[in-house]
Amino acid sequence: MIIGALEAGGTKMVCAIGNEKGEILKRISIPTKTPETTMPEMIAFFKNEKVERLGIGCFGPIAPDKTAENYGCITSTPKIAWQNFNIVKAFGEALSCPVGFDTDVNAAALGEATFGITQGLDCSIYITVGTGIGVGVYLNGSLLHGMMHTEAGHIMIKRHREDTFAGNCPFHGDCFEGLAAGPAIEKRWGRKGAELSCEEKVWEMEAFYIAQACVNFCMTYSPQKIVLGGGVLKQDMLLPMIRSKFEELMAGYIQTKELADITNYIVPASLSDNQAILGCIKLALNA
Repeated sequence: MIIGALEAGGTKMVCAIGNEKGEILKRISIPTKTPETTMPEMIAFFKNEKVERLGIGCFGPIAPDKTAENYGCITSTPKIAWQNFNIVKAFGEALSCPVGFDTDVNAAALGEATFGITQGLDCSIYITVGTGIGVGVYLNGSLLHGMMHTEAGHIMIKRHREDTFAGNCPFHGDCFEGLAAGPAIEKRWGRKGAELSCEEKVWEMEAFYIAQACVNFCMTYSPQKIVLGGGVLKQDMLLPMIRSKFEELMAGYIQTKELADITNYIVPASLSDNQAILGCIKLALNA
């Protein structure tokens, strides 16, 4: 089967072709402009490849409820041109094939659960920390939705005692994303994270915020594994600091075999940055 996969991001659209085995056979990247400009390029790519199914992992918020009138829409995104655009309908009509649809971070969580480090687990969390922060929850064998999908990148967290930065989220100020995403790091310290690799105080504060979120998600979802991805996690020193701070904040309250082995509980993404594309392949197979 020829399967199309679309990792739809705010900056670029990664279009790929794969198969049921999780093999990625071809990919291209198209800048995210307006639907009028970007959609024809993507449709032409998938048509040329004669895809039989398509899976979309999309920037959001989105409307993933198939019973809702606006199912398939990108909703209150800051990218004005894409607000209320029905991306599922557009591709379904153009390609005449089933289309699977979810958030980009849910797709990443699904990719890890299907082909990666969380295979065989009933519950796992995928957190991406980059330009924004997203959280995908794989619970009891499926992605968690409820009334739409989780927006756990915007949870409210306790401020670090030395942090005077107001926060960068236009909606909530000092939520998790507002304090810990890449743009927050740059605005707080005056330089991009990649230029601050040797500044331990930067990463101690970042670890505090990410570990605090991991504790919250551990308490609320009881995942068997937490996977961390995204550009901010490319800092080599950060993951051990997160694990250490997590154990400090947890303070021994939950005692399970998973938490007894912290290096195998809070882990890096395992699929060479292909987790979202592979999740899109699974979304297509499920469609």
